[in-house]
Amino acid sequence: MRTAEDAHLEPGEIRLVSTGLVMELPPGMECQVRPRSGLALRHGLTLPNSPGTIDPDYRGELKVILQNLGARPVVLSRGERVAQLVFARFAAPAVVEVAGTEATERGEGGFGSTGTR
Repeated sequence: MRTAEDAHLEPGEIRLVSTGLVMELPPGMECQVRPRSGLALRHGLTLPNSPGTIDPDYRGELKVILQNLGARPVVLSRGERVAQLVFARFAAPAVVEVAGTEATERGEGGFGSTGTR
């Protein structure tokens, strides 16, 4: 995904950047927006909500939330690649309220409760 405008990010700054891209996804398809590893390595540039999700019912221009985690300002020129898109199919099950759930060996155990201590 490329920028539609020049952008300047100071260290620590978070900014919404236009891409000029508009898409219409079919039902059951999402688009994930992910950072580019080269920009992360060279400049500390990332997407703080990664992966971002574009739902199939969204209409409008795609914009990218960029954050400069580096120690120096980052200057992006119009047309520069700043993110990558991954398309994936998904299922949206119906949500049903229940009184309880079936018991499992793990139960309500949190981090580390699966034997990976």
